[in-house]
Amino acid sequence: MNPTDRSPWERLDTLVWSTPLAGLPLWQVRLVWLARLIYALYRDATAGYLSLQAMSLVYTTLLSMIPLLAVSFSVLKGFGAHNALEPLLLHALEPLGDQAAEVAQIILGFVDKMQVGVLGSVGLAVLIYTVISMIQKIEQVFNDTWRVTETRPLAQRISQYLSVLLIGPVLFFTAVGLSSSVRGTAVMESLLAVEPMGTLIDAGGSLVPFLLIVFTFTFLYVFVPNARVRFRSALLGALVAGVLWEAVGWSFRHFMASSTQYTAIYSGLAILILFMLWLYIAWLIVLTGASVAFYHQHPEYLLSRVRDLRLSNRLRERLALLVAGHCARNYEAGTAAWTSESLSTRLGIPNSNTARILTILEQEGFLLRTAADPPCFVPARAPEAIRIKSLLDAVRCFEERENGCHGTAPDRGIAAVEQRLDEAMAAALGDMTLRDLAGAMDDPQRVVQEESTLVR
Repeated sequence: MNPTDRSPWERLDTLVWSTPLAGLPLWQVRLVWLARLIYALYRDATAGYLSLQAMSLVYTTLLSMIPLLAVSFSVLKGFGAHNALEPLLLHALEPLGDQAAEVAQIILGFVDKMQVGVLGSVGLAVLIYTVISMIQKIEQVFNDTWRVTETRPLAQRISQYLSVLLIGPVLFFTAVGLSSSVRGTAVMESLLAVEPMGTLIDAGGSLVPFLLIVFTFTFLYVFVPNARVRFRSALLGALVAGVLWEAVGWSFRHFMASSTQYTAIYSGLAILILFMLWLYIAWLIVLTGASVAFYHQHPEYLLSRVRDLRLSNRLRERLALLVAGHCARNYEAGTAAWTSESLSTRLGIPNSNTARILTILEQEGFLLRTAADPPCFVPARAPEAIRIKSLLDAVRCFEERENGCHGTAPDRGIAAVEQRLDEAMAAALGDMTLRDLAGAMDDPQRVVQEESTLVR
């Protein structure tokens, strides 16, 4: 087909996904990565990843909101700051419009009736369990966003969850109190009397709620996932989520102002339904910001249209050779060992694929995981003692013993074909070792790596 005969959408698709970025100007590279990010967010939302997780968090929030606020209320009461809970709740519910005050009063009424001091040991344990289960659910959702399959150890989770419950409210309201006390100082009052400083300070004061939202989202994105999240990526995701929060909240307020028909239809249930709708939208915004932070830190996940890259058998074997060869090469050179993330960046492969290959090679006895944090990977024995044929056989046959399907047992004709293939591979590879492979490898200066670096 003549390129001029293609539609604008086809030409745009070619530019975004098929054009090498190394020769493009930097501003075009940024636009391409932005287009890929928007596509990835749209794909995750329409495929159900974000929407289903947001809906599950709505249920968890409704179940755990009162216990969570009760614990926070008890902690703040010890510092004399419990009166600040209502303004914060009103601001969070502000998109509900005129109904915000009514919903806040209902929630605070439940909190006031829940006296933590008279619950008893069993009631207090159930209360803490309900709150911890909510934080655990949020962690699971964030881990899924960050493609993390390993969870924190139980003791570490409990200690960190309790830190969030006990220290988080104090830090948050300390920030709120400082912003209020600074405004009340004599120096600030004298500046307010001078124009245009007064107008500028008033404009800056209106940004305080937005900055507090960004601070809260940044804290969530850095602390909750069981992954090392760069502050810059978390801040970018928090800024995007904060802008969406304000913009969508403003739109939702206007929707609430014209939603009198819902009250007529649902009567007293209208408040609950609209409250649940806003909870869903709020969690969707939070998860969108988390996705932005993830894709900014891991741009290699934007190299493909699909969310999770599925490797063919040939690419899986190639990736296993690349991973093992790089580990052996650094081992022979005495340089720093590779981590899963650094290997993914070098190879331009999503970390989930690299981690899978590292797991296979580790369980089959070809690599060892060090005790460093994050762990590094080194050859399990001398590279000259590891045959490439054995390594490829282990990758091809991994999990066959545990998860093999008895119905796929080959008959004699297929067994003969497989035997000839195996003999041909053995003859082609001979006694080639991992050390030979590492010495024959090029030093890869991949275009993919250059593209990934441009977006950081």
